Amino acid sequence: MGHMAPTNTPDPGPQPSPPQPASPRPSPAPPRALSFDRAAAQYGAARPGYPDALLDAVEELAGRPLRGARALDVGAGTGISTRRLRDRGAAVVAVEPGPGMAAELRRTLPDVPLVRGDGNSLPFAAASADLITYAQSWHWTDPARSAPEAVRVLRPGGALALWWNVADPTVGWIAEQGARLLSFFTAELPGMAGPGALNVGAHGSAVSHRDLPAGLTFADRRVPWTRRVPIATHLDNLGSHSAFLILGDERARRFLAAEREHLALRFPDGTVEETYVVELSVAIR
Repeated sequence: MGHMAPTNTPDPGPQPSPPQPASPRPSPAPPRALSFDRAAAQYGAARPGYPDALLDAVEELAGRPLRGARALDVGAGTGISTRRLRDRGAAVVAVEPGPGMAAELRRTLPDVPLVRGDGNSLPFAAASADLITYAQSWHWTDPARSAPEAVRVLRPGGALALWWNVADPTVGWIAEQGARLLSFFTAELPGMAGPGALNVGAHGSAVSHRDLPAGLTFADRRVPWTRRVPIATHLDNLGSHSAFLILGDERARRFLAAEREHLALRFPDGTVEETYVVELSVAIR
């Protein structure tokens, strides 16, 4: 199977062949899922990455090294997880439906093959991938469609890995910010009120909203980690979440300006320590 690379992409050099795409079958993405396109550069610059321990856990639960794996990173966004997979030696193809996010990925990772598509209708041949990953993106799919698609495209023994960075609510300042987010979005976006509204808003994706497919058996792992960033980067991270992007600039700016004042009192040196737990679920085909 030959190496698949998009037109005008520099030759990345010898590497294992990634999965071969089949004929594209476009699937319209939900409007909120495409809201990130208007803030793609901000998303790529401010969103947290993933620790080495997460990639170690993926290898352990998948039962194989990432090096040499034919991988699809679905809902790749600006390529945050794509880069980590590539750097660990996977022959990774990024799959992204949004034009703005795809353009940012192409700008920062010009050597990585990029296919426009989504998990509900993967444009790849059956049994062509060793690993399919969804980093912060499974909840944007229709599991009744995306789960059978993953099973179809994975080779026997291949792995489906889903993960989310979730802000750790046991940390005092994160819990306080979470309460402010919940109060704000309950008032501004009443449809988000209820269980899981806080996490869907800006602190991650709640378990109840993930809809892990019942037909697959998942092994789970929780990977804690932290990063230290300027307050401005933390606020850009918050503002890059879909709940803010669909809200409108003025209302989002109002909340983020008030949040800057809260954080300046809590972190007088101007540096925020964000604490996360990456929640990982892996199933073997």
